[in-house]
Amino acid sequence: MKGNTLMAEQLEYPFGTVNAQTAARWITMAPDEDGHVWMLNLMKYRPVADYGDGTTSTITGKEADDIYAPTAVLDDLGATVPLFGDVTGEVADVVAWERIGIVRYPTRASFFAMQNREDFQKQYVHKEAGMETTIVMGCTPLTVGDPAEAGTGPIVMRVRRFHDGATPGTDPSGVVPIAHFAVDGVIIGDGRVWHDVRFDRADEATTAALANTEGVAEQVIVVINPFLEDLIGSVQTAEA
Repeated sequence: MKGNTLMAEQLEYPFGTVNAQTAARWITMAPDEDGHVWMLNLMKYRPVADYGDGTTSTITGKEADDIYAPTAVLDDLGATVPLFGDVTGEVADVVAWERIGIVRYPTRASFFAMQNREDFQKQYVHKEAGMETTIVMGCTPLTVGDPAEAGTGPIVMRVRRFHDGATPGTDPSGVVPIAHFAVDGVIIGDGRVWHDVRFDRADEATTAALANTEGVAEQVIVVINPFLEDLIGSVQTAEA
């Protein structure tokens, strides 16, 4: 995504479609209504990176995404990365997701400001070359777990859409909550609508049982091996 000034002109990208309604709502949001937003990225890579210049790439899509990593830009914006890791197992979805990441931005405005920076755009060519499909959604926290009980290790992520008017069923015993977010809007995606995102720890049998939660019309359920993980801290420090 090259910047909010181009959104009305270019909504289709090789790896997803910009949601014009979400973009317009965020761009016009008053400063006193804006605030921290957790941008969740679901990523699936090209087998081989494609830079669109006719040359044959020698790196994979995931390797291109590793080159992308705009850490200096994020630092300058005051953004942080509370979760980043590879998908090691998948229970539900039609897309074989490979990596999950979250960036906490100070505001939605800062997310859009990043798109227009020249230093970011130079890095972004690697993202475009490496990504086969992606969903990027903005989230806001509902609850976080107890740090003393949340533990460490693999994380189970659920991205859910509920049946109209439905309340999701209670989780089975054995689910240890880490963080629960509401989806404020999908900014890049495949046309699907999502309502909430949950991060928990659970054993294999419990994770499989989550696919049958009452009231859920559609969901992504993946197991993540985190390289970085501070979801609880990212919410607590934002609220401080």
